[in-house]
Amino acid sequence: MAVEELQSIIKRCQILEEHDFKEEDFGLFQLAGQRCIEEGHTDQLIAIIQNEKNKVIIKTMGWNLVGPVVRCLLWNDKDDKRKDYFLMLDLLVKLCNPKELLLGLLELIEEPSGKQISQIILLLLQPLQTVIQKLRNNKAYSVGLALSTLWSQLSLLPVPYSKEQIQTDDYGLCQCCKALIEFTKPFVEEVINDKENKENEKLKDELLKFCFKSLKCPLLTAQFLEQSEEAGSDPFRCFASEIIGFLSAIGHPFPKIIFNHGRKKRTWDYLEVEEEEDKQLADSMASLAYLVFVQGISIDQLPMVLSPSYLLQFNMGHIEVFLQRTEESVFSKGLELLENGLLRIEDNSILYQYLEIKSFLTVPQGLVKVMTLCPIETLRKKSLAMLQLYINKLDSQGKYTLFRCLLNTSNHSGVEAFIIQNIKNQIDLSFKKTKNKWFTGPQLISLLDLVLFLPEGAETDLLQNSDRIMASLNLLRYLVIKDNENNSQVSELFEKERMY
Repeated sequence: MAVEELQSIIKRCQILEEHDFKEEDFGLFQLAGQRCIEEGHTDQLIAIIQNEKNKVIIKTMGWNLVGPVVRCLLWNDKDDKRKDYFLMLDLLVKLCNPKELLLGLLELIEEPSGKQISQIILLLLQPLQTVIQKLRNNKAYSVGLALSTLWSQLSLLPVPYSKEQIQTDDYGLCQCCKALIEFTKPFVEEVINDKENKENEKLKDELLKFCFKSLKCPLLTAQFLEQSEEAGSDPFRCFASEIIGFLSAIGHPFPKIIFNHGRKKRTWDYLEVEEEEDKQLADSMASLAYLVFVQGISIDQLPMVLSPSYLLQFNMGHIEVFLQRTEESVFSKGLELLENGLLRIEDNSILYQYLEIKSFLTVPQGLVKVMTLCPIETLRKKSLAMLQLYINKLDSQGKYTLFRCLLNTSNHSGVEAFIIQNIKNQIDLSFKKTKNKWFTGPQLISLLDLVLFLPEGAETDLLQNSDRIMASLNLLRYLVIKDNENNSQVSELFEKERMY
């Protein structure tokens, strides 16, 4: 019955010109074709599609059958007619109007949720690529629309965190990342091979947008396998390498991008991306910095003349971005990037002037937040270790400035105790080695004003502030002992400052 109904509609449309087809004809054709598929009349439907006499009808109306065919492929995994469904899909992609087919495919990709997102993307990426390549006009717009739609759907999938999750890939994100690279490659090659084509400038812009979006999702939150021998099988590392490779291939090598981010005068020419929402771009840039400096992806492209202090200064803004995020998988990358930069620098070599740069104060404050608020013990300990390493790298005036800042802003007894212990250590070094004006004399007295007092006066909760109080008393005891050893020099200093 369904086949006869479809043949009747086709017979009536065969005598009409394409522009004479009515909206009613489209609806009837779709309903009859869908019934043929549901009732299993695939052989007859394939014959109708392949019939040369129906060429114009299939070109104009056939895209309406793609949805029912795709749904059969998704819902009927073990159907013995799957080969017929795949053949129909291939024929429709080959014969239908590519413009209408593009919109139809993208609508299908937008429909599902959950695990079906990856299933339909993996099914339709190849047909979608074929359809776009058939388009003669506005290809850049079509590529951009397709990549944006695909990225929007993939961003809904949870990013696997552990090695086991990456290997099982329950939601198919890793498979989709690999397939998405293969989908994008022909368009990148098109830009490379025909650089004089103005249309390809627009295509390059769309590809650049896609690369920045991919750096944010999934790569900002993605975890990478630790063992170097597994690097080749790490899907996210492979995806990141390809994305960075795309940037270079289309004329935007990452050193040119990352070293210009945030400058008032930029040397790269794609301003539209720079004018995106700052937060979104900052996330992408931070992700790129992590991939290069921590994971070592394409690091050989960096100039060898860059000093460790310059690289640290460059990365502090990105570290700040990481530490502002609440996801453990993200701010842990900030800790890794900070460690990577600090280990290259000698102790006491970061000049105090660097603390005039905002990120050089906000990063240690971010470390304090991780130390006090993160529920994961290993990350709290790592953050504490990074704060100590950071303190060690500052010069004396830098340490002094940072101590004052953290005593005023941390609002945490344990953190304040940690800072007070560091102050004691600096005073001790000043006594044992070369005298340091920042931890002796009037500067020390000024610093002790912040240490030797009760935060709420007589109403201070001694239990809640016990860590700070004990550290302060320990410091005071140390000073008294040193006072006796150094002929009451500390006492005289207190008297001069009217504090003893």
